[in-house]
Amino acid sequence: MGEKAGGGGAAGERGAGRVLAVAEVAGGTLRGASLEVVSAARRLADAWGGAVDAVVLGEPGAAEAASGLAKWGADRVVGIEAAGFGAAGPGAHAGAVAATVREGSHRAALFSATPSGRDVAPRVAAKLRCPLLTDVTALDVQGGSVTAIRPAYAGKVLARVRCTGDRLLASLRPNALSAVASPREPVVEVRPPDPETGSEGYRVAGFEPSGGAFVDVSEASVVVSGGRGMKAPENWGVLEDLRDALGEAAALGASRAVVDAGWRPHAEQVGQTGKTVTPDLYFAIGISGAVQHLAGMRTAKVVVAVNADPDAPIFGVADYGIVGDLFEVVPAIAEAVRKLGG
Repeated sequence: MGEKAGGGGAAGERGAGRVLAVAEVAGGTLRGASLEVVSAARRLADAWGGAVDAVVLGEPGAAEAASGLAKWGADRVVGIEAAGFGAAGPGAHAGAVAATVREGSHRAALFSATPSGRDVAPRVAAKLRCPLLTDVTALDVQGGSVTAIRPAYAGKVLARVRCTGDRLLASLRPNALSAVASPREPVVEVRPPDPETGSEGYRVAGFEPSGGAFVDVSEASVVVSGGRGMKAPENWGVLEDLRDALGEAAALGASRAVVDAGWRPHAEQVGQTGKTVTPDLYFAIGISGAVQHLAGMRTAKVVVAVNADPDAPIFGVADYGIVGDLFEVVPAIAEAVRKLGG
């Protein structure tokens, strides 16, 4: 499936091939997905003979937290920070990013397709009047033009989109593109937000982490998801035990049926109306494999399914399938993982 994405602007203004990577800091810590965004920006800039600027928005100290991005290819890290700016809302953040793109005449701006990135990126595209490619899982540069791969029609097909415009904006699905080290001498700048970028008449009152001490399911490299086959919410300890055995990079997920029943929080829902995940390893435990769920995990690199029904649709997308009682199979997997050292 092929598409073309156009865009306005004079090519000469962006001939230098500069690329902007929009990084994210949460709770004073750089988000892992930002490493992938900067690494992707580095590959584009190298193909165009340009440089990479990484911009981070938030409270004082955001730039310092993001200074490590130089290891992943950022020639310059710019922190737009001020007390209260972290809660200024996506409107103010989009204004700051759009102003940065105009000032630097960036040929491309890349975001992570996190909740924050999904909120800000479309607003930036509207301000710059250029197209936005969302949820991109691969980027390639040939002859100066960029081709992106992104899932379409609930993940049933992969669209190959060629950007024919002079400026590219794209949000990248977390875990889909690998972060590759490309060290640079760190150059860090701090500047206050321009009051003229404004907001949209509201401020974010605060943030309440939903995942506790565990990694968010959308950024985890290993996901252990449960469905209606778990039978009851009190049985989730079986999955928690497997997650703990797999280590800190693992997170719990859930099907829509489980979340609708109130067994698990919506923050764990994987699927078309939940979160899209691209882990290295995905466990589908007691999940039948409805189309809605497959849309959220189809791009997982390796899928392991455990279900008592040999005809469950999930086996159609699984790399490894186990037909059996999950309450016997999953503890055995967890024990085997522990013996292997996680």
